[in-house]
Amino acid sequence: MPVRVGVISSAHVHAPSFVACCQASPQAEVVGLWDDDFERGRKFASERGIAFFEDIDALCGQVEAVVVCSENMKHADQIEVAARHGLHILCEKPVAPRPEHAARIESAVGKDKVFMTAFPCPFSPAFQSVNQKVKDGVIGRVLAVSATNQGTCPFGWFVETDKSGGGAMVDHTVHVTDLLRRLLGEEPATVQAMTGNNVYGKDWEDTAMVSVGFPSGVFATIDSSWSKPASYKTWGNVKLTVVGEKGVIETDLFTQGYDVYSGKHYQAGVGSNLDQMMVDEFLDAVMAGREPSITLHDGLQASRVAMAAYRSVSNGGAVVTL
Repeated sequence: MPVRVGVISSAHVHAPSFVACCQASPQAEVVGLWDDDFERGRKFASERGIAFFEDIDALCGQVEAVVVCSENMKHADQIEVAARHGLHILCEKPVAPRPEHAARIESAVGKDKVFMTAFPCPFSPAFQSVNQKVKDGVIGRVLAVSATNQGTCPFGWFVETDKSGGGAMVDHTVHVTDLLRRLLGEEPATVQAMTGNNVYGKDWEDTAMVSVGFPSGVFATIDSSWSKPASYKTWGNVKLTVVGEKGVIETDLFTQGYDVYSGKHYQAGVGSNLDQMMVDEFLDAVMAGREPSITLHDGLQASRVAMAAYRSVSNGGAVVTL
């Protein structure tokens, strides 16, 4: 029997893709959507042929698992509701934009239930190849990593810090942090950050540079800016340059595509659907009763780096020890 899945909120820009991936999987039956914005939710549900629920408990009472696609600052409240119903949870990143949210989520989530953080990048064949080459010692001992997760500004609630928890830094630091932990096999030890509003000049950061130190002495830089113009050919990039004693590996996780010039330029994607691979992993973990390859711990560790980066900025770029 397929897993009965409910969707909590359609606020996030990734919600359409996550729902489409669930609907495409024989392992899932999408029962319906709850959204605290009734107008937005009804429209989203109607367009996808699923039921709309005005009460979150009513939805949670009819499903086995939920996909949380709400505004970042609402995650903890909604995860607590889902956890009370004993549900498996796939949650959009960043899981917890505040330390107190992280503590609440850790306390609420059942140890016998699947909790997966929505990080699609580890499923990238490009990243998996780079990760294996590093593990195999192809470039020798890793010395440093330069990474970017730049994008276009999503605006909307993403720039309303009471809903998002921050700007570009909280939105994009977490993806690369998770990749670094997997690549290096160790936890971040120190964080130092600088932010600016150089692109849009508003009261939220649109540019950010984060430096992360690791116990082995490896350091990494993360450019997590909304610095790509609206006309850019894709939403953005995730790039890694891994510097080792014997060589350098460079990769862009989102280069699977081709350029089309027909009136207006756009890039058509080919190859792996990372969201589908991520959703399939979640559903398989639920059905098999096993831990997913991307856990709550992974999500919280990445969130903690982002939170430490904000503490660094508030203290003039001081180094923060984790």
